[in-house]
Amino acid sequence: QVTLVESGGGLVRAGGSLRLSCAGSGRSARNLINYNMQWFRQAPGKEREVVATISWNDRDTYYLDSVKGRFAISRDNAKITVDLQMNSLKPEDTAVYYCAAGGDMRGLRPHYWGQGTQVTVSS
Repeated sequence: QVTLVESGGGLVRAGGSLRLSCAGSGRSARNLINYNMQWFRQAPGKEREVVATISWNDRDTYYLDSVKGRFAISRDNAKITVDLQMNSLKPEDTAVYYCAAGGDMRGLRPHYWGQGTQVTVSS
């Protein structure tokens, strides 16, 4: 069993920063070191989209075009965590952000999902 738990969401003004963290736990959590890890987001009335992916070996990353240069994904396999540093936040970044594991680099077919954390960016 694998559980992903996000933290770090909140309310921030445009131009500000937030750091999201996702921690893996459970009997099979150690297997997450072999999985690509993703951050997705879903805004009200919109489809869920992949924001960033980091490969299992920490060598490759993928970013949604609209967040390139502003967001950075990182992982710590010793702690079984994946973080998303979000800088220069914009109101259009407002969404529920989800951690996921096991999808490909574009985020297709993740195996595990977190419960989500709300990020709200005020103008």
